[in-house]
Amino acid sequence: MLNSIMLGSTVFSLLIANAFELQKKERWIDLLADNSLASWHLYLGAEIKGWKIDDGVLSTSGKNGDIVTNQEFENFELELEWKIEQRGNSGIFIFVVEHPDNKRMYQSGPEFQIIDNENYPQQLTEQQKTGSMSDVLAPSKSRSKPAGQWNKTRIVAHNGKVQHWLNKSLILEYQIGSKQLNEEIARSKFAQLRYAKVAKGKIGLQDHGNPVCFKNIRVRPIK
Repeated sequence: MLNSIMLGSTVFSLLIANAFELQKKERWIDLLADNSLASWHLYLGAEIKGWKIDDGVLSTSGKNGDIVTNQEFENFELELEWKIEQRGNSGIFIFVVEHPDNKRMYQSGPEFQIIDNENYPQQLTEQQKTGSMSDVLAPSKSRSKPAGQWNKTRIVAHNGKVQHWLNKSLILEYQIGSKQLNEEIARSKFAQLRYAKVAKGKIGLQDHGNPVCFKNIRVRPIK
């Protein structure tokens, strides 16, 4: 019986993944086009300082603030590559509601956690490891490469259904507004915040105080 349940669960996940693939997709938008930060701004700010682009690689040395896209996205596919240094910590945010009441991105937007699983100076829970919905949901498997190596992330969002992909593996799925997700949020540090309440917003990249690099950042709307 257990094997049948596991097989059924696997088949269901594959069907959901295929359904995402069949969605009508539009053209890719290069978010670092022409080696420019024109598609981004400092969260709750304007001009970006400290972040730089060299040969298509976006980087911050730390303590330069978080950045978000000028444009909001609802149904989309996001792809990018990233790398961190030893003990590094960063994140990719979606559905960020940029409002003065939300002093930080994490107060509204779910985070695809980026962290050095092996060397981070604090003990990590499964919900804090790379690929998690940070501090809320754990990834099904650890597929991150060691610090200093490039990893590829893909995030797909459609009608509030979100998939986390890491290095070509589907590692997490959740539904914004679902009972299961709301129960997990209620047990998290986000319980008192307007966190993950909407399935539309800006994409954000976090400067957690550690060096981090990103490249090949592109997004395309899906219908």
